[in-house]
Amino acid sequence: MNSFVRDHASKAIPLLIGVLAIGAGCHSTPSTASAAPSPTAPVAVTSSVGGNGAAPDVAALVAKVKPSVVNITAEHEAKASEGSPFEFFFRRGVPSDSGPARKQRALGSGFIVDAQGHVVTNAHVVEGADTVRVKLADEREFKAKVRGRDTRLDLAVLEIEGAKDLPAVTLGPSEPLQVGEYVVAIGNPFGLGHTVTMGIVSAKGRALGAGPYDDFIQTDASINPGNSGGPLFDARGQVVGINTAINPAGQGIGFAIPSDALRDVLPQLIADGHVKRGRLGVHIQALDEPLAKAMGLGSARGALAADVEKGGPAEAAGVKSGDVILAVDNTEVHRAQDLPRIVASHAPGSKVKLKLVRGGEEKTVGVTLDSLKEDNSNDESEGREGPSSGVSPRGALGLQVQDAEGGGVVVRRVMPGSPAEGVLVPGDVIVEVNREAVRTTSDLGNKVKAAPAKKPILLLVKQGRSTRYVAIEPK
Repeated sequence: MNSFVRDHASKAIPLLIGVLAIGAGCHSTPSTASAAPSPTAPVAVTSSVGGNGAAPDVAALVAKVKPSVVNITAEHEAKASEGSPFEFFFRRGVPSDSGPARKQRALGSGFIVDAQGHVVTNAHVVEGADTVRVKLADEREFKAKVRGRDTRLDLAVLEIEGAKDLPAVTLGPSEPLQVGEYVVAIGNPFGLGHTVTMGIVSAKGRALGAGPYDDFIQTDASINPGNSGGPLFDARGQVVGINTAINPAGQGIGFAIPSDALRDVLPQLIADGHVKRGRLGVHIQALDEPLAKAMGLGSARGALAADVEKGGPAEAAGVKSGDVILAVDNTEVHRAQDLPRIVASHAPGSKVKLKLVRGGEEKTVGVTLDSLKEDNSNDESEGREGPSSGVSPRGALGLQVQDAEGGGVVVRRVMPGSPAEGVLVPGDVIVEVNREAVRTTSDLGNKVKAAPAKKPILLLVKQGRSTRYVAIEPK
């Protein structure tokens, strides 16, 4: 069970100690304001010491950026969950009093990104909202509408109605942010209103299993329910992250979406209300040292193409299963989790160059990306088992196998204490040994016996609808 949860709305009235509770009951409609605040110049707060990681003058920083931070109240009629892709990642609201028709209130945070009144927050804060209200630091309240949502990144853009010349934050780059730098979070925890906390960047590039674009900033600045969508500032007063997740089991562990991810999609969300992303058409997996060694690579870097979709852009460009993708254009792929984000940052129809390794040799291929659809599932059927052959081709691997219908060899049993234990499981279908196709159990036995001694054996394995490479060191 994933212990990390989205920092969702806090319960508004009364304030309760509880993780990710949504307030229940109706609330009064917001008042409108006739005058808007005077425009504020982009924030440029200097450190009291200077340089990256220096302690900022927090009071001066807050005075500059606070007018751009807002509290958000989203109300919707309570109904059954519709299966959000983030459902497993955070708990939904606590129901209000019983009754077929009841209101639930979600409290979150956000920040103004331009003078026209566009506000960034988390998509889960306004999910299913019938009405949205935004409260400024000067206590004025406005109605707002959802301009666009990107559930893959958990980002949303609101448009404040009837407000102009609002003070906007400065969106800074998150890539130069270093572990150990000071950061400041401002938000609406538990509905208390504007609250300031301070900490450091604890880690970067955290993957929490929320989706293919996981790349969170971890911080020990206190983040609580109700902080969702609020800004994470660096010492210069620039937004470098969007607070979005917490670990309820631990203290001082919060997560923020990097501002660079927001910068990539913000223009589309404002203009179109949704995001169009490029698609390559490969199923990838991470490379570990045994796999890298088995594939003749010097180090475990890049993204391993475990499977290439038939008829997809990658196949059309000549990408093959087993290729290791090292770069897209001039952007290096350090880890497998980098590739989806890099490809998605390109528009559909873009032409990119992939640098890859195949059989120990580097190649460059050109690919024209197509469009990533919301439902990216495929109709590939699962392989069925054929008649049992009772063959165990190499005791050194510790497998009992049988022929699989349609080709390949299905694993029937993994012997305890064998090299395959913890790597393969019953039901896995082996389709390649050292980049050569396997069709029968005898075929598997011959190829395993012919494998070079004292070198990991590389297997291509199918399990259900997924395909992956594994490396096994025989005894």
